[in-house]
Amino acid sequence: MTNEINAFRYSYSAESHKEIQTIRQKYLPREESDLEKLRRLDRQVQSAGVMPALIVGVLGALVFGVALCMGLDVLAGGRIGAILLSIPGVAAMLAAYPIFAKISARMRKMLTPEILRLADEIDAGKTANFEK
Repeated sequence: MTNEINAFRYSYSAESHKEIQTIRQKYLPREESDLEKLRRLDRQVQSAGVMPALIVGVLGALVFGVALCMGLDVLAGGRIGAILLSIPGVAAMLAAYPIFAKISARMRKMLTPEILRLADEIDAGKTANFEK
């Protein structure tokens, strides 16, 4: 007869379990909650016109910078060329904010119904939970 002992050994570590769950969550399909969707839509409205306005503003500043270099005789073109080139540069820089405002307003108008619906839905859910 052999002296084999069949024993069941189990060790549990809360730290290991937490790490396993964290890794597992990375690979599960992600469902966006209503609050996360509301936050995403709000960020989308807030940042809608930023990139186009930045592009127009920076390009205007670059054109104005070239005109400034021409006016200071760093680049060829003379003072008249500098004046003629600075006008579109200033116009582009001045147009940056209206572009931002118009795109943001259009995005706000487009997403307002969805944002309000989600906000009401979330608020109604929290109110219902407090009443119980």
